Amino acid sequence: MTSKELLYVEDALGHEQYFQTKCSEVVSNLQDTELKNAVQTMQGKHREIFNSFINVLQ
Repeated sequence: MTSKELLYVEDALGHEQYFQTKCSEVVSNLQDTELKNAVQTMQGKHREIFNSFINVLQ
């Protein structure tokens, strides 16, 4: 993997971590159960994407 490609992967990992953090913050402030579940689902998807990137690097 070239250094530029590695930078792209690092950037993608950072975005996925950010999305997970933001989803967590939103979930803690939501009262509506259905909406909370939807955001938790999104958070799980971002966790899966993050883990997929990690697996590519291994």
